Amino acid sequence: MQVVFLGTGAGMPSKQRNTSALALKLLEERGTVWLFDCGEAVQHQILRTSIKPRKVEKIFISHMHGDHLFGLPGLLGSRSFQGGEEPLDLYGPKDLKEYVEMTLRLSRTHLTYPIHFHEVSEGIVFEDDTMKVEAGLLEHVIPTYGFRIEQKDLLPKLDIDKARELGVPKGPLLAKLKAGESVVLPDGSLVESEQVTEAAQKGFTVSILGDTRLCNKSVELSREAHLVVHEATFDGETKKLAKEYGHSTTLDAASVASTANAGKLLVNHLSARFMPEDEKGLLAAMRQIHPNADIAHDFDEYGWNKKEHRIMKLE
Repeated sequence: MQVVFLGTGAGMPSKQRNTSALALKLLEERGTVWLFDCGEAVQHQILRTSIKPRKVEKIFISHMHGDHLFGLPGLLGSRSFQGGEEPLDLYGPKDLKEYVEMTLRLSRTHLTYPIHFHEVSEGIVFEDDTMKVEAGLLEHVIPTYGFRIEQKDLLPKLDIDKARELGVPKGPLLAKLKAGESVVLPDGSLVESEQVTEAAQKGFTVSILGDTRLCNKSVELSREAHLVVHEATFDGETKKLAKEYGHSTTLDAASVASTANAGKLLVNHLSARFMPEDEKGLLAAMRQIHPNADIAHDFDEYGWNKKEHRIMKLE
């Protein structure tokens, strides 16, 4: 799993930061890419990465503000132009379906693939054998959802050589051992799963929190997460504005990660009022609350280290 920031700015694009968009690359886990928010010009940002629009399987839109979805119509069209035929799942607030269908209709944009719309509400919005996505209602000026993405633990890895040494024949008994069950061999001997398997690998948990005031739901969605991506439009000196406009400060984000006992914190959705020279001070203040914190920039990429069970920046 890798996380690629395609836009880390708030409200409108600047020379340093594009508007909100984040790609969760799940190429190893399921051969696809998930997008979280889709701000203006996201397809231009994608051109500077290795991401292929036709690989995008799901798009999650946190809320209906333009800086989080104005790039969606163009991306949907480009996915079609580039030969995308696989269905696309689109998750978001109830007005998202109307917005997409109206935009495509008025622009005469024909898609070569179907879109499956999923109206988001609190609770589990997607689950299969490998992944689970939970949504939670945050506190912004309009309904906004945060997302918790959990990879389910991988099955234990079977040691075929050990199994053969113990006399386990080819066939369904091997599958049972891999699934964690004990089996009885034809000669009556018992073989336990732990004897022929390595420990199951733990999955990752990522919390992606869009526009929100400091709230308990952010902490709930971030509990014990390996990575928390949290908006930080303001800083400690402008916290009054943050509360008024339904946003968080860098210190609020650090507080959420610390209270949730999370691993890595990456803040994004920074206001254009912050210049690159301001980041050193912002970062120092955040790290007093949550030491494992950083400020995300466009095209930063972070990956899941399975052996060390932590998020690391990729160079």
